[in-house]
Amino acid sequence: MVFYFSGTGNSQLVAKEIGAYINDEIVSINHFLKNEKRGIFKSVSPLIFVLPTYAWRIPKVVDKWIRKAEFTGNKEAYFILTCGGEVGNANVYAKKLCKKAGLTFRGLAPIIMPENYLALFPTPDESQCQIIIEESKPHIKLLAEQIQRGEAFPRKKASIKDKLLSGPVNLIFYPLFVNDKGFVVKDDCISCNKCAESCPLNNIKMDAGKPTWKGDCTHCMACIACCPKEAMEYKAGSKGRHRHYIMEKDDF
Repeated sequence: MVFYFSGTGNSQLVAKEIGAYINDEIVSINHFLKNEKRGIFKSVSPLIFVLPTYAWRIPKVVDKWIRKAEFTGNKEAYFILTCGGEVGNANVYAKKLCKKAGLTFRGLAPIIMPENYLALFPTPDESQCQIIIEESKPHIKLLAEQIQRGEAFPRKKASIKDKLLSGPVNLIFYPLFVNDKGFVVKDDCISCNKCAESCPLNNIKMDAGKPTWKGDCTHCMACIACCPKEAMEYKAGSKGRHRHYIMEKDDF
């Protein structure tokens, strides 16, 4: 059973590729978060969680959801983290999560995908995004084959930098940067409601035809990236940056 959480589509794409290789069911965590559902699952195959890397760990909203969900049957858990560069020491924290959730940790592996965190980081243009996606496919296939053979993902030894990024830097990063106070809407907004529909946490409401944020943001970048008019910015950091969005409509 392949689970994914995705804001702009990177992790969704990887999950669907993995699911196609191993011929397994795909489950959208977005759907459960959007509908505020806990989730009860019984799987005969391993559990595969395909998630974006947030501050060098799995997203806090997903960590919390996994802890509350109920998993029966096969409890072996693989984690695949999409990232623009590195995942730090996320491996250790995913293993701790598995212990608390009653799952058997089978490893964590990164997949490089187009950087989409335009609130803080430069993003590649459209052509570069396509190149990165194509280059990811052999790596995705390799991970699928390892899962099919029942092999644990090999563990990379964490450097001091990795430990710092996933440890104290992660703890500082969330309260300092992960909030919705920096989003602004320009006059180009056409009140299409796509930003509200795309938000997996129901954090956006339309007020007089314009989006407003309610304070429960995980910085998935779905709202700013999906806007057809690019009518949204995050402070000054997002200006002029490509909005990578390949998310296919979820059945919310």
